[in-house]
Amino acid sequence: MPKPTIECSPWRRGDQRLKISLVNIPRWGFALVSACLLLILPGCGTNKFQQELKTEEAAIKLTKETLQGNYPLIATAELKALLDSGEKILLVDTMPTSASYNKGHISGAVNFVFPKVVIDEWNETSMGEQTIADFEAFLGEDKQRKIVFYCGYVKCPRSHNGAVFARKLGFVNVYRYPGGIDAWRGAGYRLTSK
Repeated sequence: MPKPTIECSPWRRGDQRLKISLVNIPRWGFALVSACLLLILPGCGTNKFQQELKTEEAAIKLTKETLQGNYPLIATAELKALLDSGEKILLVDTMPTSASYNKGHISGAVNFVFPKVVIDEWNETSMGEQTIADFEAFLGEDKQRKIVFYCGYVKCPRSHNGAVFARKLGFVNVYRYPGGIDAWRGAGYRLTSK
C-alpha cells in the first residue's frame, strides 16, 4: 500500500514542494501534525478559497494591464506553435540579465531589462540608464514586426512595461506572453542559457 502523503505547491515561482508522510506516526504525533497542517496549508495555496482569491487578484491585475497597454496576450501553446512555425518574430525577455536571462530563457529570445514595477513614463534611472532611443533601436525600424514580450510569471509586470512602450513607439504587432518562464517550464518546454 502506498504511503499517504500531503503535498502542496506554493503559488510563487519555483519547484519547491512540501511532502509529509502520515505513516508510522503515533496518535499524539498525528494530532501535532494535524495542528501544524492547519497552520501551514492555507499558506501553501491548497485552501481553495484563498487560492481562488489569489487567482482572482492575478486575473484582474493582468486584465487591467492588458486594457491599459492595448496589446493582445499570447498563451504558452500559441507561442510554442508560433516559434515552431518559423515565422520571424522578435521575442523579448524583460528579466534581469545576469540573475535570470543568462541562467535560462526561451530559445531565440533577446534581452532588454524592464523594472518589476509598472511604469507610466520612461525614466532612465529606473531603466538602468537605458534611453527610449536605445529601446527603439533595439526593436528595429519595422513597425509591423511581430514582437512578443515575456518575463517570469503572470504577476510580473516587466513584460507589460515592454509591450506598453513598444506600442507608444508605434509598433503595432505587439504581444505579451504573461505566463513567461514559469508557464513555459510548466508546459515542459526547455530553456536555453548563456
